[in-house]
Amino acid sequence: MTQSRRMLVLRAVVEDYIRSQEPIGSSALTKTHDLGVSSATVRNDMAALEDEGYLIQPHTSAGRIPTEKGYRYFVDRLATVMPLSTAQRNGIATFLSGSVSLQDTLQRAARLLAQITGQIAVVASPALSKATLRHVEIVPVGMTMLLAVVITDTGRVAQHTLAVRTMPATDDLSRFCDAVNRECSAQSFTTAAERVRALADIPQWRETAAVAEALAGAFEGMADDDRASELYMAGASKLAHQRTAADLAPLFDALEEQVVLMRLMSNLSEEADHDGVGVAIGSETHTPGLLHASVVTSGYGQSPQRTDGGDPTADRADHADSDGESDIVTTRGGGTPVAFVGSIGPTHMDYAATIAAVRAVARYLTVSLAQGGDPDDG
Repeated sequence: MTQSRRMLVLRAVVEDYIRSQEPIGSSALTKTHDLGVSSATVRNDMAALEDEGYLIQPHTSAGRIPTEKGYRYFVDRLATVMPLSTAQRNGIATFLSGSVSLQDTLQRAARLLAQITGQIAVVASPALSKATLRHVEIVPVGMTMLLAVVITDTGRVAQHTLAVRTMPATDDLSRFCDAVNRECSAQSFTTAAERVRALADIPQWRETAAVAEALAGAFEGMADDDRASELYMAGASKLAHQRTAADLAPLFDALEEQVVLMRLMSNLSEEADHDGVGVAIGSETHTPGLLHASVVTSGYGQSPQRTDGGDPTADRADHADSDGESDIVTTRGGGTPVAFVGSIGPTHMDYAATIAAVRAVARYLTVSLAQGGDPDDG
């Protein structure tokens, strides 16, 4: 019973410190929380929590503040994360629905998340290796050169030049392109490469065999491309008003190391447990510049490792919960997320609010991709 009450005291300290950012004393705690015991008992509990590494006393005779271990205990036991208000959800939908492209959607999502949380927002665009083929057009651009314009299910557009010794007839090229789109639409690029090579073996497509080989090679290159094309960030200026220059220098250095940041947030989103949201606190980030920061991230969309015949919406279910919120439920069975959205802030961030905001923005991005990468398509 004492241990149970002690952890209630810890939760109360974390909640009050997040709100005030001032060391919390036992007297103040008993006034703001109904803990059912005296101030002296709470003081003893706080001393025990300090001995156990959950709290620290920054100054003699001052109150206590949570340690990284204290925040971790608090985050792990967030039983429920309150959904965003109706106004906030409508604001997200309205703001993102005005997007004109995938890039615009992701940039808007970063700005919006930074605005909601008051922290740094990071949104990665999907890697080609996790996308599926939506459509391809092949057009001659020279005597022996073709341009393949590839559109993915996530809305990305990639261009590849295809060199051939002799240019096929226009009609043959057009029919071949139609066949590729019929055979390969909604397939991963690995599968698309295999199917294009299989087409080249059919006598009907003998005249376009060289084009097929070049296109298959381009698809294989896309299948191996694990890089996110861009990382969208927003909110650094807001955080600058809350932190000292000494605190910000290592943080901004960490933000410059985009490869490290992307690996951290991508791994965290794939290991998420808070209803699809992952949290790393301080040293858990394994990034020196983030030792005094926390990272909250969630994956969005879904990779093409499916067993459903290639339907990009088969693993997604929409339903309205009791408060009318449309939840986008992405099942784990269909594969890993195609990219991530996250928030970086101080260890004393409002974890419940940040988790709710990251989760909501990730879900709206998932909807956007399910509609073909362009919000206006749906």
